[in-house]
Amino acid sequence: MTPAAARQNLGDTAWQIGEDEVVLTAIRAQGAGGQNVNKVSSAIHLRFDIAASSLPADVKARLLALSDSRITRNGCVVIKAQQHRTQELNRLDALVRLHALIASVARPPRTRRTTRPSAAQRQARREDKAHRARTKALRQATVDLAA
Repeated sequence: MTPAAARQNLGDTAWQIGEDEVVLTAIRAQGAGGQNVNKVSSAIHLRFDIAASSLPADVKARLLALSDSRITRNGCVVIKAQQHRTQELNRLDALVRLHALIASVARPPRTRRTTRPSAAQRQARREDKAHRARTKALRQATVDLAA
């Protein structure tokens, strides 16, 4: 995704995240990369406090209930972006990933409607059980008590 497309996608939702709600820290990236990786702080460490955010209460609750390794015990989302060579692209990548995480829980889950099996399904189940019982009964060894 290009930076321009990513910036446009960040503003398409009903909820907004203020810049003051996100803490971005530049850190040195890990892994291979030669001399550049040791000199330049191009990776971004994003922290987002769910409880202190301006998100709607139901979105906060679903986000806190989410079983995700990026969410700490005290309700902070921590995202580390180090895929790109530039700090700007890593910053944008971290914000897009935060946006995607929140968007995944923004829509409330559909409520499950209880359903009952049809009469034909119940009848077929009973017939199947009876057939299985007859098959198993034939496997039983018959004992002749009169002899």
